Amino acid sequence: MRPLGDSPLVRNDKTLVLAHDHGLEHGPKQFSGVEERLDPREVFEMATHDAVTALAVGKGLAETYYPSYEDDVNLLAKLNGGSDLWMGDPYSPQNWSVDYAAELGADAIGYTVYPGVNRETDMFEDFRPVQENARDHDLPIAMWSYPRGQAIKEHRSPSTIAYAARIGLELGADFTKVKYPRDKEAMAHAVRSAADNRVLLSGGSKTSDRDFLELVEDCMDVGVAGLAVGRNVWQRDDPYDILDKLEGVIFEDATADDVL
Repeated sequence: MRPLGDSPLVRNDKTLVLAHDHGLEHGPKQFSGVEERLDPREVFEMATHDAVTALAVGKGLAETYYPSYEDDVNLLAKLNGGSDLWMGDPYSPQNWSVDYAAELGADAIGYTVYPGVNRETDMFEDFRPVQENARDHDLPIAMWSYPRGQAIKEHRSPSTIAYAARIGLELGADFTKVKYPRDKEAMAHAVRSAADNRVLLSGGSKTSDRDFLELVEDCMDVGVAGLAVGRNVWQRDDPYDILDKLEGVIFEDATADDVL
């Protein structure tokens, strides 16, 4: 595992990233029922919670809102992303640079790769200068590794998720965010496949408190380094309550039963 020194992304060797790139990736429909959170300040406020080690946002949100929160929020600059309006083979174009992210005060870099798509080779090539420039700035880099494409019959099969985790290691990420392969032992296999890379669980769609916390507990039990979560926090009526509970499970070795 590459030493991260005093990186703000890591606390007790664990990580909780609050992700808020959904406005670009999925659009305003994601805010149905919590429309006040169309205002990014609502989520920036959540990111000041002690449990959150970084907030992942794109360029526009970082430019507009981060200067007001730079003393209280660690910025994970999400450098690429595309919209749900695009109906072709998945591809996530880069829309700002590592240099500009560093200028804005980023504490880490985030980048999505879709292994298995027709443009996989382009995305791997796009990632190379991002990864190397992040190293120049001494910024850790988190890869969103999401297999897609016609050749992938089951996006969450144990072998596919293990491969996704391994790709983060092979391409030089420090953290690799993967989907849950629907089985605790399969997640353990993904963690082993990533070797010294830090695997982060993708929070996914909103579920009940118990289901979500038990999932996080299972993943922490098998060596996952933490969580990168969006909707399972900011779509809730009381996001601060679930952050309190996640703090116990991720950083304090509490069980779901303990915090519930």
